[in-house]
Amino acid sequence: MAQIKRMECQLEIKSSADKFFDAYKTKAQLMPKMANQVVRDVKLVEGSGWDSESKLETCKEMMEKVDDKDRTVVYKLVEGEIMKAFKSWNSILNVMPMGEGSLVKWTMEFEKQNDDVPDPVKYGEFLTTWAKNVDTYLLNV
Repeated sequence: MAQIKRMECQLEIKSSADKFFDAYKTKAQLMPKMANQVVRDVKLVEGSGWDSESKLETCKEMMEKVDDKDRTVVYKLVEGEIMKAFKSWNSILNVMPMGEGSLVKWTMEFEKQNDDVPDPVKYGEFLTTWAKNVDTYLLNV
């Protein structure tokens, strides 16, 4: 029987929760600029453009769910290198206000192709680095 596993990582950032959440929700096209150490390119694969309403619609295959109230985005991975090792993969971003900054929590939900596949610790490190890069960018604009 398939087993969905979960791993979490979290970090404190200096950016406001709303500003940080908005960057992931509506500014995907700027990720290579915000986090050039870990994101090289972002392509619009469906839709008419990056403007307001079409942002969420065009990323629907990747951005499965957005909850503005809880500042949560669920990303569903549908293809790519990581899918060779995993049957299913969701990355869940949650941003909570904390003091003068925020707490960023990434939850990875995944099903391995087989028991020989190691836990995705490196992917958690990637998500943490990505968040740190975006935070640094937002603090300097």
